[in-house]
Amino acid sequence: MIFFDAEVFRYDWLFIFMDSDSQEAIVIVNDPEKLKQLYEQNSTNIWVGFNSRHYDQYIFKAILCDFDPYEVSQWIIANRQGGWGYSGAFRKIPFYTFDVMTDRYHGLKQLEGFMGNDIRESDVSFDIDRKLTEEEFESVIKYCRHDVEQTIEVFLNRLEEFESQMSLIKSFKLPLSYISKTKAQLTAAVLEANKVDRDDEFNIAFPDTLRIKKYRHIMDWYSKPENRNYEKRLEVDIAGVPHVFGWGGLHGAIPNYQGQGIYLNVDVASFYPAIMIEYGFLSRNVADSTKYRQIRDERLKLKAEKNPMANPLKIVLNGTFGASKDKYNPLFDPRQANNVCVGGQLLLLDLIEHLEGSCELIQSNTDGLFLKVRRQRDIDRVRAICAEWEKRTRMVLEFDEFERIYQKDVNNYLVVHKDGSYKSKGAYVKKLDVLDNDLAIVNKAIVNYFIHDTSVEETIMAADKLIDFQKIVKVSEKYTYAMHGDQRRPEKVLRVFASRVRTDPGVFKKKQVKDESRIEKIANTPERCFIINDEVNGQEIPRKLDRKWYIDLAKKRIEDFLGH
Repeated sequence: MIFFDAEVFRYDWLFIFMDSDSQEAIVIVNDPEKLKQLYEQNSTNIWVGFNSRHYDQYIFKAILCDFDPYEVSQWIIANRQGGWGYSGAFRKIPFYTFDVMTDRYHGLKQLEGFMGNDIRESDVSFDIDRKLTEEEFESVIKYCRHDVEQTIEVFLNRLEEFESQMSLIKSFKLPLSYISKTKAQLTAAVLEANKVDRDDEFNIAFPDTLRIKKYRHIMDWYSKPENRNYEKRLEVDIAGVPHVFGWGGLHGAIPNYQGQGIYLNVDVASFYPAIMIEYGFLSRNVADSTKYRQIRDERLKLKAEKNPMANPLKIVLNGTFGASKDKYNPLFDPRQANNVCVGGQLLLLDLIEHLEGSCELIQSNTDGLFLKVRRQRDIDRVRAICAEWEKRTRMVLEFDEFERIYQKDVNNYLVVHKDGSYKSKGAYVKKLDVLDNDLAIVNKAIVNYFIHDTSVEETIMAADKLIDFQKIVKVSEKYTYAMHGDQRRPEKVLRVFASRVRTDPGVFKKKQVKDESRIEKIANTPERCFIINDEVNGQEIPRKLDRKWYIDLAKKRIEDFLGH
């Protein structure tokens, strides 16, 4: 495997490569022949980059084809065109690239920030309209080398992504070139899907096992032509809980709810795959629909045996629904996607209607329910109702018992089991990791407050890692640059900390709208802050850190949960 990154200027370009075996860095600057030689020696290897699927591979191919890499770069960045569309010659060059960028929301610099690493940018502008000087090249090479090293670190922290991709390719005997595809594209290939254009998006069908009476008006809502619009939604109370029905998943929750007692989390196992299999709602573009069921059955068998080969099959099962809503994917079939979404909501509604009176509904969310029962023996009654529903609908339910819940809304909650372990969802209380490490001390303080009844002050005042206090902010492409007070920053990503120093300013972003400059405060940042964009791992906490700002923020978020 070769990790790589490209930098392109108007009259210069460079690549840095790092071989996973030798761990040596190779720098190639404005030398097409050297690049071609490197490619010929490694054409069957896997090239790993960050955003390489959309950018770096096409810069590489441009040079191999003797095109101007700057023109290709502009085609992709300035013109916002797919690199593959620049020339048909690109398709003829085998290039096995694995892209470490798994979502479009977090760039490499943000991930570097989360890891506590150096996020300073090169001070050489990409808009330079001349050849770079030797000093500028040194700066760019240092910056590019750092990005390759960081790509390796992100790769290692996301190793399961690569391993699952490779196991999927091996399991279904796909060519190695498919390493460059997304999981949704691989899913379409495994199911041998061929895209078909249809005009029946809202000709939906309901599962034939539904037994809905009390809430029949909700089924009727979906049948009315005027509601067959993705903007339409139905807000209605179900079992005393406000719900929203529409063309996505089901959402309903008692807002700002806290409680202690006997609670059940009832989830439908592999809900969407099961609906597609049992009700014929799989994308109609799949060559043989029985193959999807066979994959599901094989996965259940391997999972029971604790065989790791169950994992790549799970990717296919879970990726099929999303791909059926993607107009660029061969599985695209919006009618079937709507059938799955609506069918899923109505099947859960059916379960809620039958459970009503036997328990208290706390939350409904896409594929599961939170319920409260008064006595332990009431669980048997709930399970009996669920068993009838399972037999009738051919779905399978999974049960999890817990004793406390703190719920802000359907997307933000924390539930605590008898053994003290907990499950959480939402930005305020989610469990953070090395690639999602933002205001960690605030999350920790909130969780400790709810689970251990520990004061926010106690958690935050005892913290001794500077990285736990970092707030990583990114200025999007809509803005010209970031500012610390009235000083322009060279970076678009900043690591900020609340400051006790009265003269420290806040952080802002500048937007040019026609002839007017607009300056806006960066959201969720302190009024006074200091910036550390070099590495913070292992750094001691300076006296100027304003711990009170973090205490106040944690208390405000707790109040949001409690509804005060």
